[in-house]
Amino acid sequence: MILTDTHTHLYSEKFESDRVEMVQRAINAGVKRLFMPNIDAHSIQPMLDLAWLFPENCFPMMGLHPCSVDEHVESHLYQIQKWFKKRKFYAVGEIGLDYYWSLEFKEQQIMAFKKQILWAIQMNLPINIHSRNSTEDVIAILAEMQHPNLRGIFHCFSGNAEQAKQVVDLGFYLGIGGVLTYKKNELPEAITAIDLNHIVLETDAPYLSPEPYRGKRNESSYIVKVAEKLAQLKNTSVEQVAIITTENSKKIYGV
Repeated sequence: MILTDTHTHLYSEKFESDRVEMVQRAINAGVKRLFMPNIDAHSIQPMLDLAWLFPENCFPMMGLHPCSVDEHVESHLYQIQKWFKKRKFYAVGEIGLDYYWSLEFKEQQIMAFKKQILWAIQMNLPINIHSRNSTEDVIAILAEMQHPNLRGIFHCFSGNAEQAKQVVDLGFYLGIGGVLTYKKNELPEAITAIDLNHIVLETDAPYLSPEPYRGKRNESSYIVKVAEKLAQLKNTSVEQVAIITTENSKKIYGV
């Protein structure tokens, strides 16, 4: 059984003490495909170091996270874009909109999101989307910029059933993680009508640990708990969830 973590920050400082062992734990648990979204200029080298250490398992993306957008956004984007000429990346990400922490740079976030979408279209790469308290705006932008090359994942999907349908209708996949296992959440209802063919698994490690690890540092091996919960909701086996979601990830990332 091969599981795929489509969104994991393996390079995080929270793994400083046991990073290699943590990655090996994931591989040993069957989580053999680990896709790493970039945050900003500071996360690039640690991310690439891991891709070099585990070339068969760790796949890097390149993008500017909306929470890293500020008054110097043009300079940040320039630095990010240069990397696409240096090596292969499997997606443009993590990109999107975040209205949770601050709206100070909302217009800059929207500009950066649209510009990075255009990069993805031009390079025929998928995008990995961050949308916190901004799902309606993200969906509207994707609808506005529809293109045959525009595809990807709504990372950590947290919308309602109608939004889930809109995302799928736009040709995107829902990234489902630890939140699915929480007792008080509306995600199970939101994805009731969504076929497994439109879902991928993720951890967002070191954040959003599934039960029974909630409140502790998350890691990619814990994605098994998400797969078990999803199998229960869809009345199927964990093996079937692994097969379908991993196949979905191959369609998205091309590997």
